[in-house]
Amino acid sequence: MIRVRAVAHILGQFLAVLGVLMLGHVVLGAAAGWNGTREMLLGGLATALPGVALWRLNPAPARPLAQREALLLVCTVWVALAAFGGLPFYFSPHFPTFVDAFFEAASGFTTTGATVLSEVEVLAPPVQLWRHFTHWIGGMGIVLLGIAILPLVGHGGLQLYRAEFSGARSEKLKPRLAETAVALWRIYAALTVLEVAALMIAGLSAFDAVCHTFSTLGTGGFSTRTASVAAFDSALVEGIIVVFMLISGMSFILHYRVFVEGRIRGALADVELRGYAAVAAAATIVIAVTLLRAPGGAPGPAFRAAVFQVSSIMTTTGFVTADFELWPPLAQVVLLTLMFIGGCTGSTAGGLKVSRVLLLAKVVHREFKRMVERRGVFTVRLGGQVVGEDAVQSLLSLVHLALVINFAAVLALAAMGLDLVTAISAVAASMFNVGPGLGAVGPTDHYAHLPAVAKWVLSFCMIAGRLEFYTLIVVLTPAFWRR
Repeated sequence: MIRVRAVAHILGQFLAVLGVLMLGHVVLGAAAGWNGTREMLLGGLATALPGVALWRLNPAPARPLAQREALLLVCTVWVALAAFGGLPFYFSPHFPTFVDAFFEAASGFTTTGATVLSEVEVLAPPVQLWRHFTHWIGGMGIVLLGIAILPLVGHGGLQLYRAEFSGARSEKLKPRLAETAVALWRIYAALTVLEVAALMIAGLSAFDAVCHTFSTLGTGGFSTRTASVAAFDSALVEGIIVVFMLISGMSFILHYRVFVEGRIRGALADVELRGYAAVAAAATIVIAVTLLRAPGGAPGPAFRAAVFQVSSIMTTTGFVTADFELWPPLAQVVLLTLMFIGGCTGSTAGGLKVSRVLLLAKVVHREFKRMVERRGVFTVRLGGQVVGEDAVQSLLSLVHLALVINFAAVLALAAMGLDLVTAISAVAASMFNVGPGLGAVGPTDHYAHLPAVAKWVLSFCMIAGRLEFYTLIVVLTPAFWRR
C-alpha cells in the first residue's frame, strides 16, 4: 500500500524550499531596488506556507520509500513545481490566466523554453530572474537537488534518483548518493560561474549574463530579450554560449570524469560522446551547405548560423539567432530530426538521447542480419559491451510509448484546429523539451495564441518528456494503484 502521508511529508519539504527560494528573490530584488518584488512575495508565501503545513502535519517515513512511492513523489513534485512555481507569473499582470502561468513554469522547470509571452522585456527583474532560475534548478533535476540538501537519504533517495533519471546510468560516483549529488552540483555551480564571467567579459550586463547562463546550463532557452540571443548580435557571445550548450549536452558522468578525475582520454573514447559529436558535425555541415546554396548565402554567416542552431536544437536549449522558418526545407527537417535525437543520456538535455538512437540503429542492423542469416545468433554491442535483451526491449518499449504519446498529442492539437506543421512541431518541441518549433510556434513566435486545452496538453508533454515518459505514465495506470 502506498504511504500517501509519507509522500506528502517529503513533498512539503520540496515546497517549503521552493517558497524560500522565491522569497530569496524578494530579498535580492529589494536590495537591488527592483520593482516586481510583490509578485515574488505573494508567490513565495503561497508556496512556503502550504509546504510547511504538509511537512509538519504528515509523519516522516519510518522506512525507505518503495519504488511506487518514489515514482508517485517524483510525479507530484514536478506537477507541484509547475503549479506553485508559476504563482509569481500568475500574480504578474503579464500572465492573464493560471494555465498561462502553469505553462510558463512547466516550460521553465522542464527546461523546455517555450513561452506564452509575446514580449519578454515587460517582466519585472525579480520575476525575470525567477523565470530563468527555474531552468537552472530544473536542469540538474529537482529530485537530485533534494537528495543533496533535504533529508531524503535513508528515505528512498536512490529510488528517487532512479525514478527521475530513468534513462541515466545508475552509476554512483561516490559511496553515498548524497555525495554524488553534491559532487555534480559543485561541477554545475563551477560551470555557472565560468559562463557568467565569460559572458560579462564579452560585454553582457551582469543580469543578462546570469540569466542566459541559467538558461544555457539548464539547456532551457529562456532569454531576457524577445529576439533571444540574436538581440546581442555578437559572434563572441554566441561562441561562448555554443561551447557551454555543448558541454551541457554531455552526460553528468563525463563531467565528473573530465573535470574532477581528469580522465579526458577515457571521456573521448566514450561511444555516446563520439556519436553526439558526429551527429552535431554532420548536421552543421548539411545546414551550412544548404544555406550557402540558398539565394544570398555567404560562407561566414551560413556557418555561424548553422553551428549555433544545431548546438541549440540538439542540446534542446532553444536559443535562436535566426528565423529558421525561412530556411530551406532540408535545413528545417534536419533541425526537427535533432529535436528527436537530443543530447547525451544523463545530461540536462532532452530528446530520446544519442545512446538510445545509436542502440536503436544497432538493433535494426541486427534484424537485417537475422533476415539474411536465419540460423545465426547475433548480439547487440554498444561501445564494445554486449547489451542485454532486457535493455533492448526496454528501449523499444520506450520508443513505442514516445510515439504513442506523440501521436495522441498531435491528434488532440489538430482537433483543436491547429495546422499540421504547428501541431507536429509543437508536440515534438514540448515532449523533447526544445521550445521553439515550426509554423505558428516558430522561433519568432510564441504559444500564447494556442487554446487553453492545447497548453494543458503541451504542459503534460513537457513533464512526461522530462521524466522520460514511463515515470509519469505508469502513475496514471490502474495497476499502479492496486494493492
